[in-house]
Amino acid sequence: MRYNAITDVPGIRVGHAQNAEALTGCTVILCGDGAVGGVDQRGGAPGTRETDLLRPMHLVEKVHAILLTGGSAFGLDAATGVMRYLEEHKLGFNTGVAHVPIVPAAVLFDLAIGRADVRPDAAMGYQACVDAAGGAIAEGNVGAGTGATVGKIFGMGQAMKSGLGTASLEIGGSVIVGAIVAVNAFGDVIDPNTNQIMAGARSIQRGPIKIGSSDYFADTLATLKGLIGRTIVGFAARANTVIGAVATNAKLSKEEANKVAQMAHDGLARTVRPAHTLLDGDTLFALASGERNADVNIVGAFAAEVMALAIVRAVLTAKSAANLPGLAG
Repeated sequence: MRYNAITDVPGIRVGHAQNAEALTGCTVILCGDGAVGGVDQRGGAPGTRETDLLRPMHLVEKVHAILLTGGSAFGLDAATGVMRYLEEHKLGFNTGVAHVPIVPAAVLFDLAIGRADVRPDAAMGYQACVDAAGGAIAEGNVGAGTGATVGKIFGMGQAMKSGLGTASLEIGGSVIVGAIVAVNAFGDVIDPNTNQIMAGARSIQRGPIKIGSSDYFADTLATLKGLIGRTIVGFAARANTVIGAVATNAKLSKEEANKVAQMAHDGLARTVRPAHTLLDGDTLFALASGERNADVNIVGAFAAEVMALAIVRAVLTAKSAANLPGLAG
């Protein structure tokens, strides 16, 4: 049975933990006894952990979990809880004296919504692991997407609620490519089929306006063209980042996994406008469990496709919160 989720990749389990009042949380992707990992970081304001070891010419080949978390740099503390869970289950890189779990992580900035003094911690990371499962995945205002927002060129007051989304594709020969992403972008989210804005910065005007109407969205790129765009960007300079992961049951080398992570960013660029700015810390991971033979070019091409689908899901399933409208009501 398929769930249109990253968990359609055999061996992948996903768990969320969140604080609904504080509007923050984290999401863990567990990889069983390990998967070949890669990463591509393109935004100018990243918050990450254990990303250097994923690059070629470094010793470690496999990772045991990926953590996506809110809380800005404070949220990296949640990785400690993920490591504790994995150690208890005797998973990790064998150093001879101990098994050290490899848990790369990336953060997004959600301190400007909800409570800034509550962030994901080790207890929340551990709970996300306890709750991790295969099958259907909760989307929207959950896990790392709990405090996610988009369209912040005018500041948080004119932004929209976003969230976490997932999707998967089968590309022949029982090869599966799945994605999961928390969308917290400075820019707008675009429907890649119509090139229309789905969620983003709202126009500053009086009176109620229906979501999706022609005058509802400010259009971040159009705003940036004018003088006003050059003077207001600083409002959102510390409040962004899209973080996510793609996974496949294809057999990939470490270098190929990094290439897949790189190509997955094409899906981000198709659906977030603008993407990869200095105001975003856009970071995508790749995981390969090594069960099926597949050409890396094909896997990478569909990693971009499935990432775009997951980003669309992230805004479609987001509910309104903190006076910010979401497409799911």
